[in-house]
Amino acid sequence: MLTINPYLNFNGDTEKAFNFYKSVFGGEFDSIQRFKDVPGLPGAEAMTDSEKEGIMHVALPLGNGNTLMGSDNVPSLGHPKADGNNISLSLNVGSKEEADRLFSGLSAGGQVEMPLADMFWGAYFGMFTDKFGIRWMVNYEYPR
Repeated sequence: MLTINPYLNFNGDTEKAFNFYKSVFGGEFDSIQRFKDVPGLPGAEAMTDSEKEGIMHVALPLGNGNTLMGSDNVPSLGHPKADGNNISLSLNVGSKEEADRLFSGLSAGGQVEMPLADMFWGAYFGMFTDKFGIRWMVNYEYPR
């Protein structure tokens, strides 16, 4: 079975973003590690105290072998700024109610681009950018 696990990068607010995602999806983190806890991290001497407190890796299982993962970018290590506009995460859900719940939860504080609505291709679909700059699509395919 093939799974694709999105890995998101943030500009210092990974922990806040993933606590938000956990509040919407439920569950618990598989792992959460800070840069300060990595033994022998190359470039650590150049990192600010704030960067050392950042999230090196976090994993939130979503079920069915899917995991949402993330990390903070570290400018002192040469990581570019993350702006989230080069990818959208598409959630395919099992019911209209689940679509409404996830759309409402994840879009809170963000910018709705296309509200959930019935689409010509036989789905209930909507798009938004969350309050952390990540683009999402929620799709429920009506049974045929």
